Amino acid sequence: MKVLAILPAFLDIENIKKSIDQIMPGLEIATNTEFEKNDADVVVITTFTPFGKKEMDKFPELKYIQVASTGYNNVDLKEVRRRKILLCNVPVANKDAVAEHVIGMSLALLKNFIPFDQQIKSGNWPLLTNSRELQGKTFGIIGMGAIGIKLVQKLIPFNVGIVYYDPRRLKPEDEEFYGLTYLPLDELVKVSDIISIHTPLSKETRSMFNESRFNLMKENSIFINSSRGEIVDEKALVKAIKEKNIYAAIDVFSVEPPDFSSELFHLDNVIFSPHIAGVTMESQERFITETIGNVIRYSQGIDPLYKVEDEL
Repeated sequence: MKVLAILPAFLDIENIKKSIDQIMPGLEIATNTEFEKNDADVVVITTFTPFGKKEMDKFPELKYIQVASTGYNNVDLKEVRRRKILLCNVPVANKDAVAEHVIGMSLALLKNFIPFDQQIKSGNWPLLTNSRELQGKTFGIIGMGAIGIKLVQKLIPFNVGIVYYDPRRLKPEDEEFYGLTYLPLDELVKVSDIISIHTPLSKETRSMFNESRFNLMKENSIFINSSRGEIVDEKALVKAIKEKNIYAAIDVFSVEPPDFSSELFHLDNVIFSPHIAGVTMESQERFITETIGNVIRYSQGIDPLYKVEDEL
């Protein structure tokens, strides 16, 4: 079995290679797909590498694609299905990192951390505050996969009410165990003080949050997106921030880096991060471990974990 890992050049390729060689000697690493052919039958990629028909044509022996990430919308699923290629991702490695990031963003907006910091650094001493507490708020989670469940677990000590929506409703015993209330999507949007998105990008979720859905949100509520930028209509978000005083925390954008001339970046009540909600030192180690572990399973004739089957 020949394995090729295609990793972005900004990573520490040399150290990654040293770490992997101890477990899987002989693994090849490339930083792009600018070659004519490769006889690898297993390819490991990240979300930074588009992987469609053109790329797959370069691998005549390809049988298995391992995405070292939760997301896999950079892979052409139709081509994977047509070629009967096994596709796996790693949906669990960054769940703690994303959940903590979402809670951090929630607290930053509720407690006005950034405006206070800016005012004090400018020599001002604000005497009044409109800070709010997380305790007692209704926290709406859209998407109850591994990250959604981890977010629930971390929110429980904050004494919030948690409502959720997912096309696949949890078992009643799981809802009871975590103290969750299932709501249809629009109802969740209406009642939530904070909304956090944790769904993959699909035909159903693209532009899920458009003008009509933002109009359902409470005034002064908080909207957090650490999933995929295309799930949100940016113009509709800007309008909601301006007209309903909605607060927003955005980690992902439809184009990255985004267009910084967008009005979104000139509004108050918004904080940003550069698509790093799931990126921590610890989560990157877990991604490598889970990815290599899956490839080893495959090499030993054992079914790898986290097969992407529902969309294939």
